[in-house]
Amino acid sequence: MTLFFSEEQEAFRNVVREFAAAEIAPHAAKWDRDRVFPSRTVLAMGDLGLFGLVFPEEYGGAGADFTTLCIAIEEIGRADQSMGITLEAGVTVGAKPIFEFGTEEQRQLYLPDLVAGRALAGFGLTEPGGGSDAGATETRAVLDRSGGMSEWVINGTKAFITNSGTDITSLVTVTAQTEDGVSSIIVPAGTPGFVVEPAYRKMGWHASDTHGLVFQECRVPEANLLGKPGRGFHQFLAALDDGRIAIAALAVGLIQACLDECTEYANQRQAFGRPIANYQAIAFKCADLAVAAETARQATYAAAARKDAGLPFKKQAAIAKLYATEAAVSAAREATQIFGGYGFMDETPVSRYYRDAKALEIGEGTSEIQRLVISRELGLAFQ
Repeated sequence: MTLFFSEEQEAFRNVVREFAAAEIAPHAAKWDRDRVFPSRTVLAMGDLGLFGLVFPEEYGGAGADFTTLCIAIEEIGRADQSMGITLEAGVTVGAKPIFEFGTEEQRQLYLPDLVAGRALAGFGLTEPGGGSDAGATETRAVLDRSGGMSEWVINGTKAFITNSGTDITSLVTVTAQTEDGVSSIIVPAGTPGFVVEPAYRKMGWHASDTHGLVFQECRVPEANLLGKPGRGFHQFLAALDDGRIAIAALAVGLIQACLDECTEYANQRQAFGRPIANYQAIAFKCADLAVAAETARQATYAAAARKDAGLPFKKQAAIAKLYATEAAVSAAREATQIFGGYGFMDETPVSRYYRDAKALEIGEGTSEIQRLVISRELGLAFQ
């Protein structure tokens, strides 16, 4: 197994990097300050083909491997974590479950817009009383076959759902308790009884879309069931395994951004008559950032390579997610320290990096859950 990228992948990285530098990086601070979800930029990411990378050409995708998607997420996340998580969630837990578990009719109906980036899909798993304990789903869906129709009637609440309330959101896949166990059901945006609550005020990821969702006697056709009844738990576990590699790639982008900013600043900032880069304390901090970026990158793409090769990758995904996200939090802290007082000011990018970094240790499974997964993969049992 090689961890070198092909010439085609390196060329693709350069294309995405140029796009991010021109269309995202110059605006990221303003989006963060104004807490604006930039729909036009997301649509431009779709025009570049980023949302369709891993899907077959028959649905409008590029037929690329998962490694290529991770490259895109890393580069977009390097410019802005909010746009990085929008891409990550839109693909791994948004469109991909419909492709992997949906009927051909569902694929034909929903995937063309999702793959083209003309629309976004959310994944309604987390609930106010059930985060890491995702099996404790309280949302209920009951089949009602009265009146000559067969519909799911959904009642419940979801929390912290990404891409769920934008002006281009087309659907949210919701997990709910049914008579067969936890099932996944597609709920199109605008369905009566599907209420999108006001956007959260978050510590970071200010330009990404995050809402609570309420379902009050929300009715959708029985045909909106995703996959088999009672298989929702299996489906979201599979989606989260993919998502963990992708979140690790997002974390790599943040670490690299910290390194970029710090090396430039260290060469410009003067203290005691010379650039602070000349002082071992600062130079070593930058060296440690480089080590973290490269180590996290290796772990991330090793996991992606195993997935692309069709090998088991659950443990590797958890390792990559755990290491890369915790390294990103440390990198953002050290970057803020290198910038000193300026790092504490929102006028500098590292302030945004510090606020954005923490969510990486929480989304797609907390660090504690990753350690649990790794322990179980090692054959260790916990009660």
